[in-house]
This record gives sequence, structure tokens and C-alpha cells, in this order.
Amino acid sequence: MRKVFVVGGAQSPFTVAQQKTQVELFSEVSMEAMAASNVKSKDIQAIFMGNVLGDFSEGQAMVQAFAADNIGCAGIPANRYEGACASASVAVRDAFIWVASGFYDIVLVGGVERAASLGTPLATRTFAMASDRSYEFPSGLTFPAVFAMLAHLYAKTYDKPLEQVKEEMATVSVQSYKHGIHNEKAQMRKEVTMEQVLSSFVVSTPLQLHDCCPFSDGAAAVILASEDVVKKLTAKPVQITGVGQASAGPLHGQKKTLPRIYSRELSVKQAYDMAGIGPKDIDVCELHDCFSIASLIAAESLGFFEYGKSGEAWIEGQADIGGKVAINPSGGLKSRGHPIGATGAAQVYEIFRQLRSEVEPQRQVPDAKIGMTDTLGGDGGTLVNIIMKRGW
Repeated sequence: MRKVFVVGGAQSPFTVAQQKTQVELFSEVSMEAMAASNVKSKDIQAIFMGNVLGDFSEGQAMVQAFAADNIGCAGIPANRYEGACASASVAVRDAFIWVASGFYDIVLVGGVERAASLGTPLATRTFAMASDRSYEFPSGLTFPAVFAMLAHLYAKTYDKPLEQVKEEMATVSVQSYKHGIHNEKAQMRKEVTMEQVLSSFVVSTPLQLHDCCPFSDGAAAVILASEDVVKKLTAKPVQITGVGQASAGPLHGQKKTLPRIYSRELSVKQAYDMAGIGPKDIDVCELHDCFSIASLIAAESLGFFEYGKSGEAWIEGQADIGGKVAINPSGGLKSRGHPIGATGAAQVYEIFRQLRSEVEPQRQVPDAKIGMTDTLGGDGGTLVNIIMKRGW
């Protein structure tokens, strides 16, 4: 396979409900990404887009085709990917494979969503379509309830008092807000204290308001290029060195491994093996913190901390900038926001910028050379990991 590089990208502000359509949002970030990558519309050979709820939020299917026409790429292949919250990461992985194979040299890949525009009741219902419709949703399970149960199971599995786990989750949220306040594109730019987290209203016990990420509108895109053309585009490319993807069925089929998300362990092993590295080599990671308990579970399955010990690592600063591994310096889904079809692309764009030392100085990971993304779709149904390193 050929080497594949990220050469540029862009992200819209992640926000509450806004007036721009998904086609408009994706077209804007696509044009910015192309300008940042020194390519023009005529250079793009294919488009790979993550989008989950376009049909529901706007009554608009085929978003990818209309966006292609909008940015001057009419006629090229344009595909839409649905993998719940991991949709854009699935798109990036597939785009990587196409370029690595030699079929394309330059492609545009990203995602878009107007989840906030749905409103909380409808967004909650439509998000739940990524869980099992036969047994989980009819039982009253939406994703806050799923991760609330995982929090209880986490406490029981590792013999930890639930109040201790709540304090560990609150530490995760406080750290995310601390970094997100400096992210110019983040949705939740405010300081939040431990006391505010622990006194916020209960969403699904033990999860409270500040344990949960928001619904968001937004888009993100990156340009991938082959080793054959990359030197013409930038002096500071970032290479994708490893990718992994795995799947899982309904929650009742995962009961032997929960609270660990086994699809994550399968996916990240593929990525580590392809990149020829291990967890200790990762300087910065953007992981899927849809809920604060999800951060604790993910960090352990990614190999950063011992099982049942990640909360202690957060408290000690080992998951922060200057610690063992910097986790979510963007603010993560919790603070940056979560437009589900765009999240994976935003994570890739964040790692790209971190490795090039281009983010706001207050949240820049010093001398970061290797980074990873981790994106979860549904309750483990789709899991994607992408490893990147400096390519210069």
C-alpha cells in the first residue's frame, strides 16, 4: 500500500441549532479545507461524507451529491457513510484505503450534521435508532440510560463505590471544559467546577447534566493525498499510519465483556499493529467522550491505563497535557460538541493540527509527534481508531 497523508482541513464552529443547511455547512468547510491544502475543486477525485440524520433533520437525502455540486466537484463519486457517531471516521478509513490502494491520489473526506436543530426530544429518539430497536429502545433505553448502566456496571466490576466513580467522572468533565474554553470552534466554552458538575441535575442516574455531551450542528473536512503528490501540496503533511474498525451487536450480546467495549479492543489492536506502535507511543488522543464514563472506559481499552484505574489517572493529571497521554485537548465531545456525522472528521482535524503545533497555545500538546482518534458508534456497534504521525 502507498503512504497516505492528511494535508489540510477545516472545521465549522460547533453550535446549537443554526439556519445553514447541511449542504451549506459541508460545502463551506470543504472549500476551506481545499484552500488550506493548496488544491482546487478539479483536483478532488472523490468525496467521502459521514452523515447520519440528514433525512430526519431536513428531509434531505443525498447530501453528499448536492455538496459535491456546490463546491465545483459535480460528476465525481460522492458517497455517504452511516455508522452512527463514528460515521465520519468510517468515511476517513475507507478514503484512506482507496488512496493507499492507488485508485485515487487526492480525496475530500468529512462529515456534517444538524443534530441540535432536531431539538432534544426528536434528537434523543433518532440517536436511539443506533441501538437495538427490538429490545433496547422498547425497554426505555436511550443512550444516556445505556451509559448510566455502564457506570453502575463499571463500579460493580472494579469494586469501586459509586460516589468515587461519580467524582472521577466529574474530573473528566472539568478537564474537558478547561480545554474547550480555549477552542475557538467549541460549542461549550465555559469553565465548570467539580461542585457544578456534581450539583447539576440528574439525566439518568448516576449521570448528571455535565457528564453528557450536547447535541450540535456543524461540519468538518480533511483532504487526504497519496505519497505520490503530497510534496506538491505541503511541507508538513501528517501521515495516517494505522486504521482499525470493528463491530458489535446488541448490548445483550456484549454482556460477557461489558463494561469494556470489546469492539474497541479489536479495532485499536488493528490500528496499533498496522502502525507498528503501542499505547505508550501515543502523545495525544481524541477519544469518544459522549458521556464522562465513556472516557474512563475508552482510556482503559485503548491501553493507556489499567482497567478500573483510569479515573485515578485523570485525578492525578496523567490524562491531561503534560501527563502520560493528553486526552481530548480539543475539549472532546463534551465541550467541543458532537454533530454526530462530523465528529470523527473533527477528531482527525484536531490531531492533524496538534501534530503541526497549530492549535491555540493554551491547549497545545508540546512536541506531539503521534496521535490517535477513537470514535464509537451506537453502544459499540461501530468502533474506529485512526493513528497519525508527523510526516516530515
